[in-house]
Amino acid sequence: MEEEASTKQHNSSSLYGFLSKKPYDPPSWASHLNPIPSHIFSLGHVPTPIHKWNLPNLPNNTEVWLKRDDLSGMQLSGNKVRKLEFLLAEAVAQGADCIITIGGIQSNHARATAVAAKYLDLDCYLILRTSKVLVDKDPGLTGNLLVERLVGAHIDLVSKEEYAKTGSLALTNLLKEKLISEGRKPYVIPVGGSNSLGTWGYIEAVKEIEQQLQTGNGKAEFDDIVVACGSGATTAGLAIGSWLSEWKAKVHAFSVCDDPDYFYEYVQGLLDGLQAGVISRDIVDIKNVSKFAKGLGYAMNTPEELKFVKEVAQTTGVVLDPVYSGKAAHGMMKDMAENPMKWAGRKILFIHTGGLLGLFDKTAEMVSLVGNWHEMDVPESTLRKDGSGKMF
Repeated sequence: MEEEASTKQHNSSSLYGFLSKKPYDPPSWASHLNPIPSHIFSLGHVPTPIHKWNLPNLPNNTEVWLKRDDLSGMQLSGNKVRKLEFLLAEAVAQGADCIITIGGIQSNHARATAVAAKYLDLDCYLILRTSKVLVDKDPGLTGNLLVERLVGAHIDLVSKEEYAKTGSLALTNLLKEKLISEGRKPYVIPVGGSNSLGTWGYIEAVKEIEQQLQTGNGKAEFDDIVVACGSGATTAGLAIGSWLSEWKAKVHAFSVCDDPDYFYEYVQGLLDGLQAGVISRDIVDIKNVSKFAKGLGYAMNTPEELKFVKEVAQTTGVVLDPVYSGKAAHGMMKDMAENPMKWAGRKILFIHTGGLLGLFDKTAEMVSLVGNWHEMDVPESTLRKDGSGKMF
């Protein structure tokens, strides 16, 4: 009864479905997974568009198309929203009055969680990882931090060293116990929203893509899916969704942190949590990050990677984030250049997972790449008259 009343309360405060909570009906091909979420919140603007991506220097007869999950919203944009639709539905069903999550200092997931929580009248507590020399200083208002602080998120900073020694689970549990002692009812969301429940976000996305392929103009059936892998649930959801559906596209994940063995094991845990009965290595190809996309490490970029982001924007109009999709696309293009026969003639769907705000943290590194400006030359012979140029 309490859950039903909560659903009615949220539905009565929204129009046209946005921010509404409704019972979840899984794709028929995923109905054997267990457990199936009971409800879902409508947080994203879906379906997100799919369009052809005119990247230069592709192998012969290769096409790359783009799934624009960066357009799933503004403050809420990106792949994290799809996971939060399920995670926050469970939080509300359990009677939570606040949300705890954890991530890097420019975590897209933390920003999306802070906004979504406030939409649902929940307080949000963020544990953000930063450098040892900055952990006791004001984190500033750059990129995701500006949005988080504008919506009133409570921020606890922890050094990378402390994070490595203690772990995300222990850190979130510490904060959870503190809030419970203060009479609060916290709900903990793991790094990136990546648990078995969050995995349903991209199982549902596969259903969405299937429907787009059926209703689109002409046939655009894809042979491959390419995506960045940062915490695992997006990769797991795409992989099991494609495997179970009639689509059967091959999933290639470019990890932006840790190594393939770690992610194969982590994705396996997510699949086991759904009783999927499959082996992760059979349904997804996780790329060797040391050769392709990882570069200097998580949220750190080589000049080559940032130049790639700039050139893609200049050539195609698509702005990639530097932490996830930028690295994955850069890795994909390097792999294509080194192994053109592997990709020749393939039709590829690249998942743009969002994260534009992360670029604002890279402005000092990118300023030398975008110097195409100058003062306009207005000849002395130009006729001038005061007041002729209205400012407003």
